[in-house]
Amino acid sequence: MAIIVQKFGGTSVGDAERIQRVAKRVAATARKGHRVCVVVSAMGKSTDELIALANQVSSRPHPRELDMLLTAGERISMALLSMAIDELGQEAISFTGSQAGILTDTAHGRARIVEVRGRRVSETLAAGKIAIVAGFQGVSATADVTTLGRGGSDTTAVALAAYLGADSCEIYTDVDGVYTADPRVEPTARKLNELAYEEMLELSSCGAKVLMVRSVEYARNHDVPIHVRSSFADTPGTWVRKESDLMEKAIISGIAHDTSEAKVTISSVPDRPGIAARLFRALADAGVNIDMIVQNIAAGGQTDISFTVPRSDLDRAEELLRPIAEEIDAAGVLTDRNVGKVSLIGAGMRSHPGVAARTFEALAEAGINIEIISTSSIRISCVVKADDVERAVQVIHEAFRLSDEVVYEEESPSAAAAE
Repeated sequence: MAIIVQKFGGTSVGDAERIQRVAKRVAATARKGHRVCVVVSAMGKSTDELIALANQVSSRPHPRELDMLLTAGERISMALLSMAIDELGQEAISFTGSQAGILTDTAHGRARIVEVRGRRVSETLAAGKIAIVAGFQGVSATADVTTLGRGGSDTTAVALAAYLGADSCEIYTDVDGVYTADPRVEPTARKLNELAYEEMLELSSCGAKVLMVRSVEYARNHDVPIHVRSSFADTPGTWVRKESDLMEKAIISGIAHDTSEAKVTISSVPDRPGIAARLFRALADAGVNIDMIVQNIAAGGQTDISFTVPRSDLDRAEELLRPIAEEIDAAGVLTDRNVGKVSLIGAGMRSHPGVAARTFEALAEAGINIEIISTSSIRISCVVKADDVERAVQVIHEAFRLSDEVVYEEESPSAAAAE
């Protein structure tokens, strides 16, 4: 008898009819003899609506009270789903994050799970009942309600799966798995059968919206297999788990893109120790996240430093950097909102040379200029103009034949010469 954690997002529980559909799926899993713990998000756009309501009554809602407000959305979902399951003849009990033992730090709006004390959930499953847990929320050491940030229900589900020793954590969404690219951008994108944790981490951090980054980190750290599935079809999805010799040996797994970033360039920066630390410490202290960084080779004792930040943080970053640029005698601060990032990810890159060259060739052939390049052992990211992002995804997808279930191979020098 397996223990299965199932998580359903806001679209999956968007109205009464969809909640009843989810209830039937959960009940069917329980009838197979499995012990089932369900994690739910708020219905549809409930969270956005609550944020808008808070902004109507306060220009700067207090973080503690905002968390108290936002957690109401998941409490509504969990209670309704429990009622719907009871209606089907299966006994279900709902729990808030605090009742389920989700303990967090004290960072309102972006709390991190520090421990799970899920005794009540374990006892519920042991009694043959279905546990319904409100995602996205927990309780801090000071007994305050906290929220985990956007997509936090994924992390709740994975954390409970780790605590329960679950056989799998099923993440149900409005898509039926993870694709080689966003199907809305590349219609020929192919659903992947499985991914390694590291590949999914890179995809999520580079713009893929299927799984929250922190949930994948938690799954990797606790070896929790994740199965991304569709809420609307009973078909296999994409497994995310530890890399093994049994996995498909595709060099490239997928392409992610992100159009929510902006580029900052500090020009003619004096090339001396401590300057970069001075700039980036100010941004770190202000909570501005930095993504890609490039520094040009110094010429004449000066250099340019470029980096990307979330577009929502650009105004704050610019405000912080302009006085510092004057203090260090830099020429100025330039910003560009019209950029996007395209990333190519695959564990096979570690052992196959030539992937970067083919990527850059494909972009060059399409007339797409690269402004910043960043790499890891399994990722190549390029910053291009925002208007070129979708075309960049398409040409790279085609260059590596990701629509086909084949392993991309580099041409041998002799074959290339023969042509």
